Amino acid sequence: MNLRIGIKAVHLHLRRVVGLYRRIQSTELSFSSSSSSSSSHHHLSMADLKSTFLNVYSILKSELLHDPSFEFTDESRLWVERMLDYNVPGGKLNRGLSVVDSFKLLKEGKDLTEEEVFLSCALGWCIEWLQAYFLVLDDIMDNSVTRRGQPCWFRVPQVGMVAINDGILLRNHIHRILKKHFRGKPCYVDLVDLFNEVELQTACGQMIDLITTFEGEKDLSKYSLPIHRRIVQYKTAYYSFYLPVACALVMAGEDLEKHTDVKNVLVDMGIYFQVQDDYLDCFADPETLGKIGTDIEDFKCSWLVVKALERCNEEQTKILYANYGKPDPSNVAKVKELYKELDLEGVFKEYESKSYEKLTGVIEAHQSKAIQAVLKSFLAKIYQRQK
Repeated sequence: MNLRIGIKAVHLHLRRVVGLYRRIQSTELSFSSSSSSSSSHHHLSMADLKSTFLNVYSILKSELLHDPSFEFTDESRLWVERMLDYNVPGGKLNRGLSVVDSFKLLKEGKDLTEEEVFLSCALGWCIEWLQAYFLVLDDIMDNSVTRRGQPCWFRVPQVGMVAINDGILLRNHIHRILKKHFRGKPCYVDLVDLFNEVELQTACGQMIDLITTFEGEKDLSKYSLPIHRRIVQYKTAYYSFYLPVACALVMAGEDLEKHTDVKNVLVDMGIYFQVQDDYLDCFADPETLGKIGTDIEDFKCSWLVVKALERCNEEQTKILYANYGKPDPSNVAKVKELYKELDLEGVFKEYESKSYEKLTGVIEAHQSKAIQAVLKSFLAKIYQRQK
């Protein structure tokens, strides 16, 4: 593509984005001076929410591409834009949209102001940026090939190990977004602390996952339910389940110290979600799942292998040790055969219904109806999912 034409297209796109942002800013100004103005309140349907959310991405991207801390050249600006478009908005956006959903539920049916819609979307995007940062670097560590149906970013021609620095950039963008839109608000320090803490927890979870089995020393005896739980809690549950709700609570002026019970339920939900993921990796139809499971080949500390180890007799244990973590399809088939023999499908179904009952019980015991609604909406999204 001719660079000049490309740059022109980007500038046209940015002009539209800046126009949109000015409109949002002017509505913010118009309603901050007269809170009774009806136009300042936003009733969002699900489809509206997604398109509003994507509009906010364009605004945040434009701001980052014109960050006064760095004098961009056309070339560097195009690189960052391409990197962002490739890595940030490509997923299902569940985590980001959950911030807006949760915030709405905490407002108990009151329509959100334009500013509240914009800010809750911006926080949602901070989580999507965090996710992109982790995934770009994880894919390098795991030497992965594809992600979200396209080559991993570091596999793209000319990217390679520049992707490490891109990951660092993604991480820093979060704090630029927070500073630009939340500095001067009472929740600013709490938000910065929250993102720093969850980032640390996730990195530690990734570390336990990586060091539990070093390449070349594959030892199934290290795998147990407590280890599985610890990896999942830190690597997945905090940023995928706790963080979106914590962002909404902080934005609603709540003190997170008073909501450790909410954190515990969400962490349990995250663990339940990962167990489903481990189950689907082996038992789901790859067409439905959208990806081919490789946990067995990759010697993953999966809930299934942990449960198999608990249930195996001596003979079966030998089969598992001999075949788990081998790339050959015949080895994988033997492990799957063993899983069927041990009725891990039945064991999972029982785990699923018990978890659902337990989570529902804990949620319904919560004194706040608004928080109950937030937690129930999360549980409803994941219960008995097929992908």
